[in-house]
Amino acid sequence: MTSLKYLLFFTLLLNITLSVSGQDIVGKWKTIDDNSGKARSIIEIYKEAGKYYGKVSELILEEGDDPDPICDKCEDHRKDQKVIGMNIIQDMELDKDEYTGGEILDPENGKIYRCKLWLENKDELKVRGYLYFFFRTQTWYRVS
Repeated sequence: MTSLKYLLFFTLLLNITLSVSGQDIVGKWKTIDDNSGKARSIIEIYKEAGKYYGKVSELILEEGDDPDPICDKCEDHRKDQKVIGMNIIQDMELDKDEYTGGEILDPENGKIYRCKLWLENKDELKVRGYLYFFFRTQTWYRVS
């Protein structure tokens, strides 16, 4: 009887693991500002030619915010481009249950970081940006 319990537990655990890892990150995600804890934007993640990208589809503005900002601190091809519609996640590839190999741009400071993404559950995406051996991780929330 005890071995049956272990088998049932293992089967349940495997199903939960497969259901989370089988989820796709494609869709819209709400970002949260690290300092204020407030929602800041909606990022649309999409797949193109086997890689994943994320573009700013909407900004969640506070009073006094520029409604149509440009990335004046960017130093690459995105310099002085509008933030809305801009790809901030580029070239991510699925590797088992993580998305790696690409980069993420912070349009507020213009910095580009190596990036890793993974699903915590079907509605929470962990987004980690790396600069050398320093990193910062945010949680983004799926928008229905």
